[in-house]
Amino acid sequence: MQLFITSLNSGSNGNCYYVGNEQEAVLIDAGISCRETERRMLRLGLSLRSVKAIFVSHEHSDHMLGLPKLAQKYQLPVYITRPTMTNSRVSLSGLTLRSFDPYQPVQIGALSITGFPKYHDAADPHSFMVSGNGVNIGIFTDIGAVCEHVITHFKQCHAAFLEANYDEDMLEQGRYPLFLKRRIRGGNGHLSNQQALSLLLAHKPAYMSHLLLAHMSKDNNCPQLTTDLFTPHMGNTELVIASRHEETPLFRILTHQH
Repeated sequence: MQLFITSLNSGSNGNCYYVGNEQEAVLIDAGISCRETERRMLRLGLSLRSVKAIFVSHEHSDHMLGLPKLAQKYQLPVYITRPTMTNSRVSLSGLTLRSFDPYQPVQIGALSITGFPKYHDAADPHSFMVSGNGVNIGIFTDIGAVCEHVITHFKQCHAAFLEANYDEDMLEQGRYPLFLKRRIRGGNGHLSNQQALSLLLAHKPAYMSHLLLAHMSKDNNCPQLTTDLFTPHMGNTELVIASRHEETPLFRILTHQH
């Protein structure tokens, strides 16, 4: 039993994550253009015709920019909470909008998608767990602090997209104004490398096959630094850095063997 996952883009310049089985798939966020989404999926041998829905984590434009065009062109329902809808800065008129509630799974074909609240400076931000074929995929980005919701779900993941946004020293010494530094590390901003690593060390299940480190800052982080920090602790789990500029490979995630 298996699911397929890829990060089509991850970072403040746009976020879009794909999770699917052989027949159908969902996108979590649509923060890159419709054309780029199509292009990247095509390179991976994926068809947008297999995508059956888009789920929106929160209203920030790097998660919604490509949404109107993509949803319209492919007639995709958009699952979005009412506060996120109300605060959205992109036009959602003419789209099929469906609300979802925390901890209430939404069934899309054989996939089950559950949203749950997270700490982030948005109206009604959610993380997601996508499950199907006995496989659990977690999408945990744009999180200011690790809470019980995240821990509960992370412990069940066969693979996860996990934010590792900044290195503490690079942020501290970097050129960002103080208010922005405070926002990033203030508990409703983003997870640092160290916070992500602590979650991994305390709660990674033995059967997690892939960890995709996501939403990495261009200015306050460095892929090599993060790789060096995490690699000694990965065990049998493959570490992947989700790029700000291109798609990751398509990964096949299997259920663990009992």
